Amino acid sequence: MEIDKYYTIGIYDDDEVVLNAVKKLRAEGIKIYEVFSPFAVHGLDIALGYKRTRLPIAAFLFGLTGTILALTMMTYMMGIDWPMIIGGKNFVALPPFIPVTFELTVLLSAFGMVGTFMVVADLKPFKKPRLFDLRCTHDKHVIAIDLAVNKFSKEEINKLFDETGASEIHDKNF
Repeated sequence: MEIDKYYTIGIYDDDEVVLNAVKKLRAEGIKIYEVFSPFAVHGLDIALGYKRTRLPIAAFLFGLTGTILALTMMTYMMGIDWPMIIGGKNFVALPPFIPVTFELTVLLSAFGMVGTFMVVADLKPFKKPRLFDLRCTHDKHVIAIDLAVNKFSKEEINKLFDETGASEIHDKNF
């Protein structure tokens, strides 16, 4: 059984205004649930206090797994299971292995990053998304604040939204 969540949202028309609003709201001590924007706003992740992603570490580990898997597979197939002399080369020669190793490294790295991102972002095939305002996919910026985790009242938050230039202020519950 899921408990109802109550949010207050501020809708902004300009990306610079929403960036300054996030900075002011965070300076006041308000915990922002999320900011939804139709395009990337430079500096918004820093203003929200997001940490640097660890996705490159996952990409490196998946790529390393692909490299080890490719070299192990080809060494076993060409050197132990079915050794063949091709063009007078050794059974296990590194130069012919490089293209396959590269391809498997890139393949596992890409699939691993996509899978890791989907798990971390909680993207499930049949999950219903929380859409605070449909216009955030077109031309509006939306700041959503969870009322349960903030010590400020809804009226105080709405007043701050108004001071920071919100064109609209709404309440939303899921």
